[in-house]
Amino acid sequence: MTEIEKLKQRDPKTLERLYLAHKTSFVQFAAKYQMRREDVLDVYQDAFVAMVENAQKGKIDDLKSELKTYLFSIGKYMIFNLLKKPKTDELINLEDNYEYEDINASEDLLIKLEKNLNNLGEQCYKILRMFYYENLKLNDILNKSSYQSKDVLKSQKARCIKQLKEMLQKS
Repeated sequence: MTEIEKLKQRDPKTLERLYLAHKTSFVQFAAKYQMRREDVLDVYQDAFVAMVENAQKGKIDDLKSELKTYLFSIGKYMIFNLLKKPKTDELINLEDNYEYEDINASEDLLIKLEKNLNNLGEQCYKILRMFYYENLKLNDILNKSSYQSKDVLKSQKARCIKQLKEMLQKS
C-alpha cells in the first residue's frame, strides 16, 4: 500500500510518521520568511491537513513529486497568503463593529453569528461549539471526535474560525 493510500485511510502511524518527518525541515524552510515560530507551526499543521484532505479526495493520486515537495508547496502558498493578510487575534471585536449600547446591533450580531455557525458545516460547528460554548479543552474535544492528533484538531479549529470570520465579514 502506498503512502497516499495510507493517507486516504488516515492511517494513524503514517500520519504521525509523515507529520514528524517533515516538521523540522519545514520550520527551517520557513525561517527565511521571518515569521513567528508559532505561525510557522500553524501553517505547517494547516498544510499537512490540506495534504491529507487532498489525498482523501483523490487529488494527489497521480502525484509526480514527492509528498514532502507537495506539502512544502502547499505550505509556501499558505505562508504567502498569511504574509499578505493583516494580523488579528480576535474572532469578533464587538467594540470595533458595534456599539455596546445599541442592543439591536448586538442582537443582529448574534443572529448573524448563529446563522453563519449553522452554515459552517457539521464538523466546524461541533468543534467551535465544544470549544467556545462548552469550554472544552482541545484534549477533551479530541477524545469526543474522530481526529487522530491534537495538532490536526487545532489546525481544523483555526480553519473553522477563519471561515467563520470570512462569512461574518460578507454578511
